[in-house]
Amino acid sequence: MREEYLIRIHGVMEQDDDRDSVELMTRGSFVCREGSFYITYKETEATGYEGCTTVVRVNRDQRRVSMMRYGKTSSQLVIEKGVRHICHYETAYGAMSLGVAADEIESHLTEDGGEVRFSYTLDTELNGLVSRNLVHITVQPVPPQ
Repeated sequence: MREEYLIRIHGVMEQDDDRDSVELMTRGSFVCREGSFYITYKETEATGYEGCTTVVRVNRDQRRVSMMRYGKTSSQLVIEKGVRHICHYETAYGAMSLGVAADEIESHLTEDGGEVRFSYTLDTELNGLVSRNLVHITVQPVPPQ
């Protein structure tokens, strides 16, 4: 993977009355192919998923975002407007199935980079709403040295 892009990720998780936020800045790849943008980066110890690679696929029509993590732990979340998906998610404590529903998806990605914002809810059949999650990703070419 050629890491020619600077990727900034700001995530917020709202759970009950708690709000937790995380920011990550890393290098990765960014390509446009077959009507979708692909943002790929390696996870680090700071994220708790060291040894994994994450791919965020954003459809050009702004209807669907898929987040796939491969490596020591794997997961796949599909965030699609108007559709609740059941997705597989692995954590350090084990695997689980979660319901995923999009609140909003807004993309300003071009072949040169840009940004995407999306929010979604996670739920379980037993406990209902688990969390509301907001993600903002910016992608820009690494400046020449």
